[in-house]
Amino acid sequence: MSLKAVIFDLNGTVLSDEDEYGRAFKKVLRKLGKKVDSDYPQTAGIGVEEGWSVLLAKYKIKTNKTTEELASETQNEYLKSFKSVRLKKGFEKFIRKLQEAKILTALATSNTWLIVESIFNEFNIEGYFDFVTSKEEVNFNKPAPDIFRITAEKLNVNTLDCLVFEDSASGVQAAKSAGMKVVALARDKKHKKTLISADLVVRNFDDLSLNKVQNLFN
Repeated sequence: MSLKAVIFDLNGTVLSDEDEYGRAFKKVLRKLGKKVDSDYPQTAGIGVEEGWSVLLAKYKIKTNKTTEELASETQNEYLKSFKSVRLKKGFEKFIRKLQEAKILTALATSNTWLIVESIFNEFNIEGYFDFVTSKEEVNFNKPAPDIFRITAEKLNVNTLDCLVFEDSASGVQAAKSAGMKVVALARDKKHKKTLISADLVVRNFDDLSLNKVQNLFN
């Protein structure tokens, strides 16, 4: 085993946008008559529409709206707060080091291509990735391993030689099920406890060096 490719999740990993998505879900929940205390009512990593299937069952919500319609409303609320979204600290510096070392890079997100395009247009980061895989390309979203296996195939790299960056328990599980090493990004101590199955947990990309991630393969 050796590090040949790095696959990044997008929301909450490349981007600091957990708060923005949390507020978006809360706004739509309020429209449905549900006021929740949590800053992050959604299940991270599984996709927005899939997240609504969980929330409708959890809060026993009765609505004529489909999960697709609720997801669209949530994405619209998210995009309204887009100007406050930032790249994760140290991301650009770290991914440039990977590129200098000739390590392949890819993006694998449970989000839609429409949102991916909006993010690329805003942050001009598309050039950092050799390949991109979005939720439209898989039958089963995270925590299923499909998205990471498909991305490894695009990269033409064995899954055992891939490292994944994630910020959700479902994402960590998906990467592990695909046979990949995982570095998880935790926003606080409570969040960190949900990521214990990762090979390494850090706060942001500034906590990393190329040698540190390569050592995971030794």
